[in-house]
Amino acid sequence: MTGPRHEVATDLTTLPGTPLAEAVLHHVRPVHTPSVFHHTVRSYLFARLAAARLDLAADRDYDDGLLFAACLMHDLGVASDGPHRGRFEVEGADRAAEFLLRHGRSAADADQVWQAIALHTSPGIAERRGTLCVLVRHGIALDFGGPLGPDRLDAVTDEQAAAVHAAHPRLDMVRSLTDAIVAQAAQDPANAPRYSIPGELLRERETYGRTRLEQAAGSSRWGD
Repeated sequence: MTGPRHEVATDLTTLPGTPLAEAVLHHVRPVHTPSVFHHTVRSYLFARLAAARLDLAADRDYDDGLLFAACLMHDLGVASDGPHRGRFEVEGADRAAEFLLRHGRSAADADQVWQAIALHTSPGIAERRGTLCVLVRHGIALDFGGPLGPDRLDAVTDEQAAAVHAAHPRLDMVRSLTDAIVAQAAQDPANAPRYSIPGELLRERETYGRTRLEQAAGSSRWGD
């Protein structure tokens, strides 16, 4: 086991204690359901494990503060206090970028986070937009039970997953998050373009009563 992977494994569920991280937590916790909030934290913890599996080290290959901010704020587009006037990915990206600028991060940092959040539902695009985009997408995908790839199935061991889920329980995450995305999408046609993730989830709920995402969740690695 390499040095960075050992460090992550022994400090698995500890969150950053920086002023920015504390501000992010204070910002997102009140506006999400417990289920969605824990999903955002798990996405960060899984993203760190993905980084280690890819031999990427914090402060050398990526900015851990930006990774934390992007993962924790990636669902701000469905938050209870949002304007809900666009695709949830873009609205969340806008809100996260504005938050970072207010807290003293550079325009370049804010743009990195914007891209990571706006593209997190765009496979094949996010992976070509830099390390932060890659790690955010991997972290979120792993929380849905998706592997990094056939040669990286051990990115999260069963023991690591158990520790993460003990600290941040799933609470029927897929249904809860789908509910939030569909509710946001239904508020305005601009929120749910056809063939976008929110557009298709809304269409499937209205047509079938249940989305393919929810149906697939039962056979995913985490079983929800």
